[in-house]
Amino acid sequence: MQKVIHFGLDITGRIAPETAGRAAFRLFSTTPPRRPGSRKARRALELSKPAMATAKKLGLRTGGGTVSTWYFPALANKSPETVLVAHGWGSRTEYMLDIIHALQNSGKAVVAVDLPGHGGSTGRTLNMALAVEAIDAAWRQYGPFSVMLGHSFGGAVVLNAAIGSVNDFEPRRPDRLVLISAPNSLPGVFAWFADRMGLRAASRRSLYDRVKEVTGQPLDSFVGTLQLAELETPTLVIHDPQDREVTADNARAFATAGSHVEVLWAEGYGHRRILKAPGVLQAVVQFAGRNDRAEAA
Repeated sequence: MQKVIHFGLDITGRIAPETAGRAAFRLFSTTPPRRPGSRKARRALELSKPAMATAKKLGLRTGGGTVSTWYFPALANKSPETVLVAHGWGSRTEYMLDIIHALQNSGKAVVAVDLPGHGGSTGRTLNMALAVEAIDAAWRQYGPFSVMLGHSFGGAVVLNAAIGSVNDFEPRRPDRLVLISAPNSLPGVFAWFADRMGLRAASRRSLYDRVKEVTGQPLDSFVGTLQLAELETPTLVIHDPQDREVTADNARAFATAGSHVEVLWAEGYGHRRILKAPGVLQAVVQFAGRNDRAEAA
């Protein structure tokens, strides 16, 4: 299938490079099927049903459709801070339950967002503008959030929501950020995709220009290191040094943004199992509770 797409984009790019670039952007933004492909994934969703039933589900209307949100109440805290949790590409709230439960048990309320085209949300398209709009809708309904946490693409999303990188949406700045296995450079991701699709130079420029049309900002402005340096929000970056999907160079780049960024290396957990690692859960809870400890002192 990829060879067919590659061939089609190449032929179109010779004749109408702008059309090829736009087609590539649509392909880049198309979300994977919601139904889990493996028996293990289906079993995980089935086992998550009791925990998901404890949350209050609320659909929020956006320009792109309806975004599903899940409110998990704090345990044993009548006046909790609220943490926002965002999953990665091809994922959903159910796969973030270990972190959600750890935060609940520490006395935090948690709002989890199914990004557009994922989980219970509508659509089959996701890009940074749609994702930031989803976070903005959650902030207006439940915010402000003391912490915003994102895994993989969700990490890039919460960072961009915090800095207000998308036109028409104001910055939604929490007290702290947590970025788990997150990509640093969206220009790098787009360049990888353009190479994979074999796009010619003119088609590649059209693909990149589409980012500005959608977000109001040029692609080269979506670099996490520069955004974090400007934001100066205390940030915990968690990454496996052997992550094969989002390489450790991304975490190292984040670390150069300033002294407000700290990196935790979670070796041996990969890109997804890192969300269940005991040391990671403990670090997230401790980082999320820093203001609580300061007030108690």
